[in-house]
Amino acid sequence: MLTKVTLIMGDGIGPEIAEAARRCIDATGAAIEWDIQQAGVDVMETAGTPLPEATLESIRKNGIALKAPITTPLGTGFRSVNVHLRQVFELYACIRPCKSYKGVRSLYDNIDLVIVRENTEDLYAGIEFEKGTHETLELIDWLNAHGKRKIGPNTGISIKPISVEGTERIVKFAFDYARRMGRSKVTSVHKANIMKHTDGLWLEVSRQMAQRYPDIEFEDRIVDNMCMQLVQKPELYDVLVMPNLYGDILSDLCAGLVGGLGVAPGANIGKKGAIFEATHGSAPKYKGQNKVNPAALILSGVLMLRHLGMENQADALENAVAAVIEEGKYVTYDMKPDRNDLTAAGTREMADAIIARINK
Repeated sequence: MLTKVTLIMGDGIGPEIAEAARRCIDATGAAIEWDIQQAGVDVMETAGTPLPEATLESIRKNGIALKAPITTPLGTGFRSVNVHLRQVFELYACIRPCKSYKGVRSLYDNIDLVIVRENTEDLYAGIEFEKGTHETLELIDWLNAHGKRKIGPNTGISIKPISVEGTERIVKFAFDYARRMGRSKVTSVHKANIMKHTDGLWLEVSRQMAQRYPDIEFEDRIVDNMCMQLVQKPELYDVLVMPNLYGDILSDLCAGLVGGLGVAPGANIGKKGAIFEATHGSAPKYKGQNKVNPAALILSGVLMLRHLGMENQADALENAVAAVIEEGKYVTYDMKPDRNDLTAAGTREMADAIIARINK
């Protein structure tokens, strides 16, 4: 029986790497039927929106999607198409593995970390008040009347909500993920020493949840110290769970440890479905040039296959990607020692090499 998966082609470099990922996944023999949908600036003229209802309906129906990068057009009413998708489908858990592959230029070896980022709360919740508006001035008056620290009228305000329910949900997800994937430790990242009623709540709930998982080691780290620890001794860490903003920042830091966003896959998972995506952007200046590295989206396909229980296909695909990168012959320009190397493969050719490895 085929599993129907929504494939969102995206814009910029999106269609090229989406096609490369589809071909590589199909080469594993995975029983997938693709439901091709569009989103981003390329459909604005015909659909009047960067996120057509047909695309949303496809995700609702199928419950799972692989999404190429999307540009959020200015003036559309969307703060971010990606954020909007997470909110619509309540994709509360963002998973970003950061893993070393031989052949990728990096100062580090043998990195194997997983960032688990809460997706719905914190400063990314979108509760903001623009400087100078009537509502903002009313809020400032209230805060000045009820707080010790005074706020000036020429101030913009963002609200940072962190709830018990949201924290329990994501920390439980991190522990369940660690247990399911055979990982040994979960580290909760916070700034509870300063933000005592938001990050303090996060830390308290994290500690309570950890008591339910005696088989998994638990510790916590203040976010600034965590950044230093990751640069100095990343081998000490395993699964890191954190609020939304810290997750955005630390996932890029950890991607840097393993060579950059070109090998950084991602997943957004919730009760209403799952969307798998590369963590890099749409790079419109490279559109149509058959130049960019498809590995991050292909590795996101690996995460998707594991989510679907297709472990053999996932292993075959990841092993093929790793082999092609290690060989270094059929890789894109960004993975060559010299980025001007004229022997660099194109997007299609790198996908061809991965497919050849799968079929060996």
